[in-house]
Amino acid sequence: MNRLDIIKAVAKTLSTKGEAAQAVETAFDSIRAALNRGEKVVISNFGTFRVKQRSSRQGRNPKTGQSVTVPPRKGVRFKASKNLLNA
Repeated sequence: MNRLDIIKAVAKTLSTKGEAAQAVETAFDSIRAALNRGEKVVISNFGTFRVKQRSSRQGRNPKTGQSVTVPPRKGVRFKASKNLLNA
């Protein structure tokens, strides 16, 4: 399922596809903004999104085989709710 499929599913309950698209985009923007602020996003009966800081590490260039340092970065982690897993 992709973003368009979600919009189509929401459009079945709203009056227009445009309103559904706006609702889905607003929800995604709110989640994105909260994660950018470093907040944890908890959606009941669905799961939890959180930002995790990854430290730097040694990697390898697959083309040359040369060892390189991979810089630290942030990534988003998702943990599914027990209700979602049992559904």
